[in-house]
Amino acid sequence: MRKLANEELHRLSVQAYKEAEKIPVIVILDNIRSLNNIGSVFRTADAFRIEKIYLCGITACPPHKEIHKTALGATESVAWEYAPNICTLLSDLHAQQIQTIAIEQVESATYLDHFIPEKGTKYALIFGNEVDGVQQEAVSLCKHAIEIPQYGTKHSLNIAVSVGIVLWELGHKIRKMV
Repeated sequence: MRKLANEELHRLSVQAYKEAEKIPVIVILDNIRSLNNIGSVFRTADAFRIEKIYLCGITACPPHKEIHKTALGATESVAWEYAPNICTLLSDLHAQQIQTIAIEQVESATYLDHFIPEKGTKYALIFGNEVDGVQQEAVSLCKHAIEIPQYGTKHSLNIAVSVGIVLWELGHKIRKMV
């Protein structure tokens, strides 16, 4: 076994990435405090080639050196937009027929491994504050909720870790449908 050199990874240029087909997924970060978490989400979003990130509430926006430290340039490749109010954003997304999903532990949530995406459907995944999660007002506006099954004594994951798990699983399922 030999580690691959960067040239062997066939990475897209930023321009090629912007022109490449994306999976029909939008990530919404609502009231995320940690700039490192925000940067990490950008990097993960780039890796799974999602459509866009919305930054809401107190979530900081690029350019910022602390976001850049973990994003490693992904703020240049991944489309993003600031939306001050998540409820207004969710309303706009519903009008565009985008399915909104809170990634949260709520009544009637579907475990991530049991969620089956529908072909031809675009999804907006809401990830909330590191302490309080997705605010109830936003949860109430969502069409669905997905929970990441957990089996230890802690019942929460770091926001960046949660995004990675959900995007891998959902992206894998969506790509299999094509």
